[in-house]
Amino acid sequence: MAATFDETLIEQALAMALTGRKPEAGVLHHSDRGCQYTSEAYQRFLKDHGIQVSMSRKGNCWDNASVERFFGTLKRECASREHFATHEQARSAIFEYIECFYNRVRKHSTLGYLSPVQFEIVHS
Repeated sequence: MAATFDETLIEQALAMALTGRKPEAGVLHHSDRGCQYTSEAYQRFLKDHGIQVSMSRKGNCWDNASVERFFGTLKRECASREHFATHEQARSAIFEYIECFYNRVRKHSTLGYLSPVQFEIVHS
């Protein structure tokens, strides 16, 4: 989460993911057509890292249903239960929800009722 809405945040997040995952060249990056994803700087970043671009059709949320579902779950299970007084409180709570609960504890039906971390361990 950031106070501004541009490609800098998503570029940093993707760089962190690339460092942690070290995927082979040609990995597919799917996004909507938000200005941060379509910016020249971000498109250059993807190209420089050998990442293949995939974008949803304009105005079609169904093209990215898994991400839409994730954000719905995040809102329902975390964000709607709290009233955050500051941006930092929201950032901290959402980070804790994703990193400590969603990825490590929460069972996902599409992963055979394993958490994402458990699924990766079983399938690596």
